[in-house]
Amino acid sequence: MSGSEWDGEFEGDKDGEKRDKAPRAPRPARAARAARPGRRRGALIPTLVVLVVLAIATSAFAGVWTDYLWYDSVGFSKVFTTVLGTRVLLFAVGFLVAAALIAASLILAYRHRPFYVPVAESNETLEQYREAIEPVRRWLALGIPLVVGALAGAALSSQWRIYLLWRNQVRFGTDDLHFGKDIGFFVFSLPWILSILSFLTMILIAAILAGGVTHYVYAGLTLPGRGPSTRAALIQLGGLGAALALVRAAAFWYGRYALVVKQSSLMTGIGYTDDHAILPTRVILAFAAVVCAILFLSVIVTHSWRLPMIGVALLAILTVVVGTIYPAIVQSVKVNPSQKALETPYLQKNIDATRTAYGLDGIDVTPRYDAKTTATAGQLRDDAATIPGIRLVDPIVVAPTFRQLQALKDYYAFPDALDVDRYTIDGKESDMVVAVRELNLDGVPSAQRNWLNDHTVYTHGFGVVAAYGNRRAPDGGPVFAERNIPSTGDLPRFEPRIYFGEQSPDYSIVGGVAADHALEFDYQDKSGQKNTTYAGTGGVPIGSFLRQAAYAIKYKEVNFLLSNTVSAQSRILDHRTPLDRVKRVAPWLTLDGNPYPTVVDGRVLWVVDGYTTSDHYPYSSLQNLDQATSDSTTERLSSVTAITSGNVNYLRNSVKATVDAYDGTVHLYAWDESDPVLRTWMKTFPGTVEPTTAIKGTLMSHLRYPEDLFKVQRQMLSRYHVEKAEDFFGGNDFWKVPDDPAQEGQNVFQPPYYLTLQMPEQDRPTFSLTTTFMPTGDREVLSGFLAVDSDAGNQDGVKATGYGKLRMLVLPRDSSVKGPGQVQNDINSSNDNSPDVALTLSQFLNTNRSAGSKVTLGNLLTLPVGGGLLYVEPIYVSANTTSAYPLNRVTVVAFGDKLAWAYTLEGALNGLFGGDYQGDGTPTTPTSPQTPGNPGTPSSGDVAALDKALQDLQKAFADGQAALKAGDFAKYGEAQKAAQDALARAIAAAPKSGTASVTN
Repeated sequence: MSGSEWDGEFEGDKDGEKRDKAPRAPRPARAARAARPGRRRGALIPTLVVLVVLAIATSAFAGVWTDYLWYDSVGFSKVFTTVLGTRVLLFAVGFLVAAALIAASLILAYRHRPFYVPVAESNETLEQYREAIEPVRRWLALGIPLVVGALAGAALSSQWRIYLLWRNQVRFGTDDLHFGKDIGFFVFSLPWILSILSFLTMILIAAILAGGVTHYVYAGLTLPGRGPSTRAALIQLGGLGAALALVRAAAFWYGRYALVVKQSSLMTGIGYTDDHAILPTRVILAFAAVVCAILFLSVIVTHSWRLPMIGVALLAILTVVVGTIYPAIVQSVKVNPSQKALETPYLQKNIDATRTAYGLDGIDVTPRYDAKTTATAGQLRDDAATIPGIRLVDPIVVAPTFRQLQALKDYYAFPDALDVDRYTIDGKESDMVVAVRELNLDGVPSAQRNWLNDHTVYTHGFGVVAAYGNRRAPDGGPVFAERNIPSTGDLPRFEPRIYFGEQSPDYSIVGGVAADHALEFDYQDKSGQKNTTYAGTGGVPIGSFLRQAAYAIKYKEVNFLLSNTVSAQSRILDHRTPLDRVKRVAPWLTLDGNPYPTVVDGRVLWVVDGYTTSDHYPYSSLQNLDQATSDSTTERLSSVTAITSGNVNYLRNSVKATVDAYDGTVHLYAWDESDPVLRTWMKTFPGTVEPTTAIKGTLMSHLRYPEDLFKVQRQMLSRYHVEKAEDFFGGNDFWKVPDDPAQEGQNVFQPPYYLTLQMPEQDRPTFSLTTTFMPTGDREVLSGFLAVDSDAGNQDGVKATGYGKLRMLVLPRDSSVKGPGQVQNDINSSNDNSPDVALTLSQFLNTNRSAGSKVTLGNLLTLPVGGGLLYVEPIYVSANTTSAYPLNRVTVVAFGDKLAWAYTLEGALNGLFGGDYQGDGTPTTPTSPQTPGNPGTPSSGDVAALDKALQDLQKAFADGQAALKAGDFAKYGEAQKAAQDALARAIAAAPKSGTASVTN
């Protein structure tokens, strides 16, 4: 349309003056307003607005600057600038595109409104709208594009991860099983393409609404039957409608590829109906949307909405008919009657892809592990080397014991879930239960709680505590390999100060005074309080006024500027938890919920496992990480958390990260260097991830297979251990993860357990992570046992060839091997049938539960031994007092239909296998006949005397702790003597062993 044609229909109105259909007298209200004298606007409101804007800008600048200082202090400033730059870029693009399109739509609609509104089309309501809008029209013309632009920019900015993956993608080197495209297209490109199409759809709809409403209010757009719309409205809205139709055509086209991750009740991926009904119709719909775009453009010639409306109606009908009804007919008429035959090829793709995406394709399976169920003499002979590695110290149960025995002061704390590690002591590798003694400000007396003490005096924890996993003290307590303050024990010497930990304060200001005027509380010994000054390189220097002011704004604390403890040498330690530090430097990782501490080269390092994930791996089944990684530990304890990053269908433990507990240094090590997702992120953030070869041997020997990955894998294996689609289809051989029998009355998954064990095909015991399976349904028998080699490498820094090897024992379907729930039921109801044992296990449990004590069931461990499956459960007893802590009183073992219990594991095994084991791992011949006094022979014990001794022992310990707090060493000595006497009486009265046969 030529310029003259536009001018012939509309007045240009270059100055934006108000036009109307005819001059008319002003309304009374308008006249009254016009008659009012002008008033001076006060300066208060503009001043307040300026101050608010300045405050917001200053706060934002302080936040950004302090964040940059933090990233620079840990050597990851490239991550900060890349993420910030990408987000700013995407926001700017989204804002400009959306704001420009909305503004253009509003301006064009207003500037080309009709100069005259025919009387027939006059509408009092629209007139009122126009009058109401006119005073604020310019503000609306500015505000609406700004608001929509900001929302669109924020939406696009939030997609920075998928943008960076698309921009820096590498090839997987494997094609998908349907379209023949590299898997990288689906994982990296498709999410970004779909995101852009969604973004364009949103802003085009907004532009159509903005232009359409403006045209309607100013009478350029009329409803059907009320006269013609202006040509300007037809051209503008027709062009926007055509653009929207083209975007939807692209969405239909690329939506075909998204079907590879479509979720159904049977599987994930393209099924028969998708292949034969939905895929062809998506092509048809894409073509129809292009035709619809052409019909929208036809309004330029026809000056009518008729053809576009017909096109939209037909497209909607076509979408319903060919996009919904037709596939439903195909599914019900053709697929459902022959579903197994038709879906089997597609289901097989789902099985193969799922096993690959979750790292299950290399699993070693013993297809028919015909486990023995009869315990006989000599059965431990081949597996005796495994027995010494059985961990009896439950890291969940003994946390209160660690706190009572090793916290030493109220302002120290241990997590409620301890960790398992390995150390070589005297040339022999031993499993250890470990914990860091961290600072707990809640334990500081309330009278001493103030800003100065909280942030400059109490700054760090002190030391590591470790207990041998397979040893117990005579009183049932742990045998500590590392203990006390200052630290002493069998572990290599290390820097004991813990400035970065799971319970560290939000921030501490350290290093601000000379060493001879040390302010930070270090520890207390017999000679008094020891102070220290932080000498590490961690944290951000805050010696300048500007930095102090920035942190004062960030933490809303004026003491940064006023306190004399903040000096030119001061450093601030913040973002101190291991998970937070790793998450900040590697925001593209999904992190394991259970970091663990280890002593390496004289430093305490936190080890954090990092995962790369995707939810667009073709044909692989989606799994909710929160559900898969939840178990009885995450449900009960706050220090171990489930992963909460939603659904994934691709998972790799691609990174091992460490955080130095003294200076906060973060290292990221590539662990699965073949992972394309990791290689893409390494390309995005070059130099941030170190190669596997950079891992020192001293660290390598402490790395382990991560729990959360194993939890997800076992959840997938509960179905995808079935490798053939024909067998998978019916679901008759599906499994489930057992509930934790130690949590009586609760339906929560049993956690996996770290154990040193020897699988049937292995030639030596290996540190492993284990779990069991049961069949779905009501049968509580065992259907499978899974272990993964968890030794990452040795002291030479060589990655173990067997690391990560999944090994599974599949029991026959008619197996009668009891599951964990049945074994726990046998333990709780065990009746002794031996004349030499007067006290049964159930009597022991009931007596302690009813005598003012608390019985805690330890982890029920399962391991292949003697050609069958051996269950081992430590049982703890504690008094019902606030200062009481659990002690391992007895250990129960079960094999087949027989169980035994004793004060020690050795005694229980000898009772179960007829004297076939002694404590050094050497098989022995059974002592027969058994007589009182012989090693391993059951004795009844004295229940009343044992109970009295236990109560006296707990009281003596409580009295001793109270005496220590009061500084009364005389009373402390008396309490120690009383404890020794009670301990001797408890040992004498305790049952030495017991056996029971359980009938089905």
